[in-house]
Amino acid sequence: MGVTAYLVRHGQTYLNLYNKVQGWIDSPLTQKGINDAKEAGRRLSVLPFDAAFTSDSGRAVETGRQILKENPNGLNIITYQYPELREQFHGYFEGDNLEQMWQFVGEQVKITNEKGVLEHFGLERARDLIAKADLYHDAEDNQQFWTRIDRGFDRIRENTKDGEVILIVSHGMTIRSIVDRYAPELDQGQPAKNGSITKLNILPDTIKVEYYNKLDDNI
Repeated sequence: MGVTAYLVRHGQTYLNLYNKVQGWIDSPLTQKGINDAKEAGRRLSVLPFDAAFTSDSGRAVETGRQILKENPNGLNIITYQYPELREQFHGYFEGDNLEQMWQFVGEQVKITNEKGVLEHFGLERARDLIAKADLYHDAEDNQQFWTRIDRGFDRIRENTKDGEVILIVSHGMTIRSIVDRYAPELDQGQPAKNGSITKLNILPDTIKVEYYNKLDDNI
C-alpha cells in the first residue's frame, strides 16, 4: 500500500521572478507565490493529511504553512522540516542570473543554454556539469544530490505508517528529478510549476509517480 504523498513545489519567490539561480539560498514568496500556496492548499483541503514534510528553506516552510491554513485540520498536523528535501545546491552559481550560469556551465559541452544542455545530457549529467564548472567545488554532483534525497525519503518512511496520506513541499528541480528518475515518461521536459502538485506512492524500496505538475482541481 505504501504512503500516499502530495508533493508541492513552493510558491513563486523574488529570485524566481528575477530569473536567478536559487538552490540553497533563499528568498521570500512574492504575493503571487503566497497565492500559489493558498491555491494549492485549497485544492488539497479535502485531504486528511497525517503529517507534513517540507525542506528547511524558508520558501518551502512558508508554502507549507499557507497550505495547511487552508486545511480544516491544519492546526493538528505535525510538520517536519528536513534539509534533505532542499533544492539542489549550485555552489558558486547561487544567486547568479540563470541564463549566465548555463552559458558558463554549457561552455564545457559547447551548448550554452539550459534547454539544450538538458535535452542533450539529461538532468543527472547536467548536475555533474554544474559541479564540474563550480570554481569553488561546492556544488552538488549527481551522486551527492541523490544520496541526500534518498536519505530524506528514508526519514519520511521512518516517520510514517503504511496507508497514511502526507504533504511534502519541496523545489522545482528536485521534484522534476524525482519524476525523471521514477517515471521519466511523465517528465517530457516540463519544469515543475510553482504551486503544482505531484502525487507519489512511497513504497519501502521504491517510489511510484501517479501524476506530475498538476494545477487543476482533479487531485
